[in-house]
Amino acid sequence: MTAGLVDRFGRVHRDLRISLTDRCSLRCTYCMPADGVPWLASSTLLSTDELVRLARVAVGLGVREVRLTGGEPLLRPDAVDVVAALAALETPDGPLDLSLTTNALRLPALAAPLRDAGLARVNISLDTLQRARFLELTRRDRLADTLAGIEAARAVGFAPVKLNALIMRGVNEDEIADLVSFAVERGLEMRFIEHMPLDGGHTWRREEMVTGEEILAAVAERFDLEALGHDGAAPASLFRIAGTSATVGVIASVTRAFCDRCDRVRLTADGQFRNCLFAHDESDLRTLLRSGADDARLAEAMQACVALKRPGHGIDDPTFVQPVRPMSAIGG
Repeated sequence: MTAGLVDRFGRVHRDLRISLTDRCSLRCTYCMPADGVPWLASSTLLSTDELVRLARVAVGLGVREVRLTGGEPLLRPDAVDVVAALAALETPDGPLDLSLTTNALRLPALAAPLRDAGLARVNISLDTLQRARFLELTRRDRLADTLAGIEAARAVGFAPVKLNALIMRGVNEDEIADLVSFAVERGLEMRFIEHMPLDGGHTWRREEMVTGEEILAAVAERFDLEALGHDGAAPASLFRIAGTSATVGVIASVTRAFCDRCDRVRLTADGQFRNCLFAHDESDLRTLLRSGADDARLAEAMQACVALKRPGHGIDDPTFVQPVRPMSAIGG
């Protein structure tokens, strides 16, 4: 096998998404049913030592960036300790690039401890600026708490702070330009995401998806945009708002798939290694860990999983089948 995480199409994988928990404090309509989904058994969740060991093995295989996800990762009681342990990992290129995606509800209390532990930056989910709509979308009246979390992230100096908005037809497409204005006024980076088939209720309908082109057209109604292209393997197509340093990104995972340059792999909270967000097969690293496998065996399992990665996610293929696991259980 090669020394790194390289698939049969020559894609080199340097970005590891680690889910800290499948639990979440919101019940977003596009993610899970109102009564939630069955949670993973606590006995199956990786301990901090197990998680850090697998991250260390991945770093040895070329991973240079780790993003902590969920569920809501800050619901994990030792999230700050996890960040500190991962931040201590050294790569040949320097410290690990460590970030986190969150709904921001716990950031007022945890932003400073996370920064001090070594977290470099945060991505915050914000799909609407309207309280009633936030309640309808998330089934929780927590917009004020989300906004407070955004301010906490700004106050402690995370940079950049990115806002992620999933846009849905008939739901929030009328707020696209307002969300950009909100971000620009606060020195934040706005990212829009096409709705993907990863909901727990399996209710995704393509006709409800607002395309990347439609999103850009809505932004252009208020702002003049200059195309910047892509930043390496990053999924977003970037645009600068003319006359400013502010950028807007569009992640068109469905209509403009970036599979040909994908460099991501994922580790679920229960220790399953995935080579694609839409994969149906996983490599069970937890069982290997707990049966006494050494680091070389764990590395082999990661490499074998990546070697089987498909050329693309296949959403446009008539044979496409949505993964059994919802996004909350995979980790974004």
